[in-house]
Amino acid sequence: MIRTIIVDDEPLALQVLENHISQFPNIELVAKCKNAIEANKILNEENIDLICLDIKMPQISGIDFLKSLKNPPCVIFTTAYDKYAIESYDLDVVDYLLKPISFDRFFKAINKVSEALSLNQESGTHDDYFYVKADKKLIKVKYDDILYIEGLKDYVIIRKNTSRVITLQTMKSLDMKLPSKQFTRVHRSFIVNIDKINSIMGNMIEVLEKGKEKLIPIGKNYKEDLMKVIEGKRI
Repeated sequence: MIRTIIVDDEPLALQVLENHISQFPNIELVAKCKNAIEANKILNEENIDLICLDIKMPQISGIDFLKSLKNPPCVIFTTAYDKYAIESYDLDVVDYLLKPISFDRFFKAINKVSEALSLNQESGTHDDYFYVKADKKLIKVKYDDILYIEGLKDYVIIRKNTSRVITLQTMKSLDMKLPSKQFTRVHRSFIVNIDKINSIMGNMIEVLEKGKEKLIPIGKNYKEDLMKVIEGKRI
C-alpha cells in the first residue's frame, strides 16, 4: 500500500484528488490537510510514502514546506501555476501536475511513484555495501569505493575511483539509504564520501578522482551541516 496524504487549502482540489485516489486499490489516503502545519503533524505521527502537495498555500508554501523536511517521502506537486516547475526538479519531486488534474495524468504520476518505491525496495543495503539496479541487473557497490555521487534529474551517477555506476533513482532516495557517518549531501546535486574529502576551499570540496583533482561545489543550504561534520573529524 502507498500511504498518502493530500495537502491543499482548496476544498475542491482536495475532493478531486480524493476521488482520483479512491480508484487505486493500492493507495491508502491517510489524511487530507489544509496547510503545511497539519501535514507536518501527520508526518511526525504516521509512516507516509507519498504527499500530493499544493504549492501556493497561506503561511507556508509547498516548496518551503518540502525544503524544511529532512527525509521527505515521495512528492507530487499539484498546482495551478507552471512557473515553479524548474525549481521543483531541484527538489527531486516525482511529478508536477497542473490543475485541473485529469485522472489520466494522475495515473501516470502514480506509476512513477510506484516505480520509485520499487527501486528503493530492490536496492538493499548492508553494513558495508548496497545494491543498485543498473544495466538490467543489480550491481553491488561498496561504500568505501564511492568518491561522490552526482544527481542528474531522475538518475544518479555513483563515482568510484576507477569506474562509475548510473542508476535510475533520485538523490533524495539514495541519500536516505547511505550511512550518515560516512556520507553527507553538500549540494542539491552532490553527495560526498566524507573520508574521500582531500580539502575544502571556500565553497568547493576537493577529492582525487583517478589521481586528478576534482572540485565539487558546496550549496549554501548545506555548508553549515558540512562544517559540523568536518569539525567532528578534527583533531
